[in-house]
Amino acid sequence: MDEVSFEIISFYKFITIKNPDELKDMLFVLCKKSKILGTIIVSKEGVNGMLAGDDDSLKTATSFFSKLGFSIDDFKFSKSNIKPFKRLRIKIKEELISLGYPKLSNPNEAVGKYVEPEDWNNLISKGDLILMDTRNQYETSIGSFTQAVLPPIKNFKEFPNFIKKHNIKKDAKIAMFCTGGIRCEKASAYLLKTGFKDVSHLKGGIIKYLEKVPEEESRWEGECYVFDNRVSIEQDLKQGNYLNCNGCGEPLRKEEAAHPKYKKGVSCPKCYDDLTKEKMESLFERQKQVELSEERGEVHIGE
Repeated sequence: MDEVSFEIISFYKFITIKNPDELKDMLFVLCKKSKILGTIIVSKEGVNGMLAGDDDSLKTATSFFSKLGFSIDDFKFSKSNIKPFKRLRIKIKEELISLGYPKLSNPNEAVGKYVEPEDWNNLISKGDLILMDTRNQYETSIGSFTQAVLPPIKNFKEFPNFIKKHNIKKDAKIAMFCTGGIRCEKASAYLLKTGFKDVSHLKGGIIKYLEKVPEEESRWEGECYVFDNRVSIEQDLKQGNYLNCNGCGEPLRKEEAAHPKYKKGVSCPKCYDDLTKEKMESLFERQKQVELSEERGEVHIGE
């Protein structure tokens, strides 16, 4: 039997959206008609999403977004041998990705310097630069650039406090990166609005870097966490070697699934001893319902 391959696009763009509700309705109709799954966030400051479908359906989607002002360079293309998403979600939010300071972090008003993936190695080799990963700790735990500062944050909203706490000089040269570019672009706007002078960020994020920069030239170490059922990707955007634990949300290597404390959909060696009996029973029941839904060809409401 031939192996099924799913096409995936990830994208974002900070553009002014006058009527998010209207755009949400249009996207819902388009995705349902084209049998596209995934997640799209719509706000007045732009659009952010990751979608999966066949080649023709995603061409329809990219054509639609081009009418909003997207260019082909705004999309990251990859494939997966597993179904990346189980449903379609389209949400409206105040911020495209929340930093907690909407008036100080709109890239439509101020944004750092974009650095192409092919130019990134040259930039980060400079000794007077602070290289900063803007992702969460569970993401940075499986891979990053070797010399990067890794903020011990659990969510993006903690990033401004990290900057304040470490009292970084406003004239420091800062270069930032994240998975697809959206968080470091948002963070660059915040830094500029709060007085920093020299801020750069990796255009297209780690995904574009792994796609564009040859492995023999790559400065990336480890794997890159992604927000779909692949969990992680490697060089050339190949699916990586991690699973997600439903108990604690932490990524774990596939070989850790052989550990006695790994229970699919419930726990892993990192969280097993910390889960209460009630929590464990709840997760076991949830996993049972997920598996029953899959047997019926349905999607569990919590997935």
